[in-house]
Amino acid sequence: MVAISFLFLVCSFSFHLHAVAQPRNSTIRLGSSLTPTTTGKSAWLSPSGLYGFGFYSQGKGYGVGVFLARVPQRTVVWTANRDDPPVPSTASLVLTTDGRLILQSPPRRDVYIVTDASQKIAAASMLDTGNFVVYNSDEDKIWQSFQYPTTSILQGQPLSAGKELVSSVSKTDHSTGIFRLKMQHDGNLVQYPVDTLDTAPYSYWSSFTDGQGDNVSLNLDNNGHLYMLNSTGFNIKDLSTGGYDDTNRTIYLMKIDSDGIFRLYSYRLDQNGNRSVIWSSTSDKCAPKGLCGLNGYCVDVDREANCICLPGFAPVIERNFTAGCERNFSSDSCKIGDGKIQYTIQAAENTVWEDTGYSEVTSTTREECETSCYEDCNCEAAMFNDGKCTKQRLHLRYGRRDLSNSNITLIKVGISSSINEPRKHADEPKDGKGKVHTDILIIGLSLIGFSVMVLVISGALILRSRVFRYKRFSTDSNIRLCENVAPISFSFAEIEAMTDNFQEEIGKGAFGTVFKGTVMLNGLTKFVAVKRLDNISDQGEREFQNEMRIIGRTHHRNLVRLLGYCHDGANRLLIYEYMINGSLSDVLFTPERRPCWIDRVEIARDVARGLLYLHEECETQIIHCDIKSQNILMDENGQAKISDFGLAKLLKPDQTKTFTGIRGTRGYVAPEWHRKLPVTVKADVYSFGIVLLEIICCRRSVNWSLKDEKAILEEWVYDCYQAGKVGKIAGEDEEVDIKQLERMVIVGLWCILDEPTLCPSNKKVLFMLEGTVEIPIPPCPTSFLSSI
Repeated sequence: MVAISFLFLVCSFSFHLHAVAQPRNSTIRLGSSLTPTTTGKSAWLSPSGLYGFGFYSQGKGYGVGVFLARVPQRTVVWTANRDDPPVPSTASLVLTTDGRLILQSPPRRDVYIVTDASQKIAAASMLDTGNFVVYNSDEDKIWQSFQYPTTSILQGQPLSAGKELVSSVSKTDHSTGIFRLKMQHDGNLVQYPVDTLDTAPYSYWSSFTDGQGDNVSLNLDNNGHLYMLNSTGFNIKDLSTGGYDDTNRTIYLMKIDSDGIFRLYSYRLDQNGNRSVIWSSTSDKCAPKGLCGLNGYCVDVDREANCICLPGFAPVIERNFTAGCERNFSSDSCKIGDGKIQYTIQAAENTVWEDTGYSEVTSTTREECETSCYEDCNCEAAMFNDGKCTKQRLHLRYGRRDLSNSNITLIKVGISSSINEPRKHADEPKDGKGKVHTDILIIGLSLIGFSVMVLVISGALILRSRVFRYKRFSTDSNIRLCENVAPISFSFAEIEAMTDNFQEEIGKGAFGTVFKGTVMLNGLTKFVAVKRLDNISDQGEREFQNEMRIIGRTHHRNLVRLLGYCHDGANRLLIYEYMINGSLSDVLFTPERRPCWIDRVEIARDVARGLLYLHEECETQIIHCDIKSQNILMDENGQAKISDFGLAKLLKPDQTKTFTGIRGTRGYVAPEWHRKLPVTVKADVYSFGIVLLEIICCRRSVNWSLKDEKAILEEWVYDCYQAGKVGKIAGEDEEVDIKQLERMVIVGLWCILDEPTLCPSNKKVLFMLEGTVEIPIPPCPTSFLSSI
């Protein structure tokens, strides 16, 4: 009997060991790889096959993430590098033998899937919880997807304080969308549009649990119970009651959808993955702010959200209403030569917006409100409600139709964009006079056409001549040019000698390393900075060609000079003038090197002059796309110079805006990048505004070691400005000119407005900094967005 009992214990223990070791059967070893094709292995599955980590369909290619593998349509619950473009079917996901998890898609550069693991990866696992985990050689977890949520949380995955979920663009496009759900440090769970401040004016849903302290978390149990716990583990709020089905036949996940509503879903695994919504933050499809973009409003039709543009407006991007609407008429042209107004006013009834006007007229009629707006060139729209007329400038935002609200939106519409034209306010020309005007117009257009043709032919001949000269130059590798004429071509052997075999490293960036060297130019020995592009890939080659093409067109005292280059075999190097004082960030954020107030003012003007040259004075308009304090270098005289043109964008002569993926550095990126709107030179103006505030305050734009009210620089600066305490902004610097300080603060606040059309041009920014133009009072905080 004892022997039988012992045998039973041994068997039981063996079974227990097998159960514990079961997850190790899904261990992903070094050297493992995946491909998205049906013939190869496209995912690493969890032990039960419930979840998979690997490739999923994205547009015309594939993305990488975690998804439900046991339902017919792969439901993506976590995405890696979600804003990267889809990869082709030739791509592969590899856990390399040296401990890196990378996505390979030649000729593109390798992309790291796990970028912040504390140690080298020894193995990985896809767990049945939906958590993808990587381990070190001691089998300790060093990274897990549960700590970096994207759109969803799963059973057993908390959303902790400070974390947020961000929606996808659509059900099939998993890149970053326009809504977020944040678990705040004050204990409140709140929904906002992306790139907004964490303040009440932007929120459209809240758990109303603020004041519950830090470390509150959102949690989801195996039975569908969605609830919030405080730091002591006490349940402070139930969002769903739970108790639906805690068997292994049903799984639950919470997701913020592309429409801005977050929902709790159940999936029945025994019913072919049948999905149901068992709880949602709201049933009002028009509640999410920003759903219809600027100048568009949401209309609920049969419980579905429909977006409509204001009269005289059209979508910025067809079939993408979240990008907003734009008009073909502006208040700048509301009066013609004889002072007669050329527009009509049309109405959108029962529409409400969350904007404040600049002027209010009381005790008036609708007709009087219209007339008041007609006669005011600053008025682009007016809100009429119960005898009150509020005049506003564009853009209007967070609009929706509310049949219970009597507000009428009166909008100025240019005659050319008006369809019905209910009221004209311009004298129509008589027939005879109109004919004369037509004849003059025809003759004028003919002359203009002939002139344009002559210019085109002349330009073509000049271009042909220049191209011929360039080709002659390119074929002669022995040519050496003077420093002030063009970049010099060097061989790799010459670069090695120049840098003493790359002896002294002075900096490192995303695509390369910078070394100090010496070169003989015009008979003089000069120090140079040599940027060597590492691991030349598709992206690295593009950066090299881009920087060569763009900086070769520029010559300005506030831009770093490109002195030479090397295009020798697989080697790509760029040689710049050496900037002895390093970057502006080194100078500003090192207390011992902090410049005095007068020098900081001049630094700001230097950067503005450099940008003005790129935007308006260069032969081709250039958007830098990565203005930040690290990319502004300081020479021996303390003069600031803009550097690093690897991400810059050249505009064509007839082009004022461009569509491109997000470029730049977090914290300095303009809001239009995140909204996927057309990008103009105003994106650089926004980034300059952040840099300007850093110059004023000698601190980084984000510093979480400070108190909450000071952590985000632009918020704190505006609060100080509103409170009339601008003296606090520059710290204890006794040399500060308070009036000049206030002027610079106001310029910075104007630059970081969220709407590009409201931001000043760089020329006006420079004029304001130099004190040659008056500066109006900047809008309230609801008009600008954080770049965090």
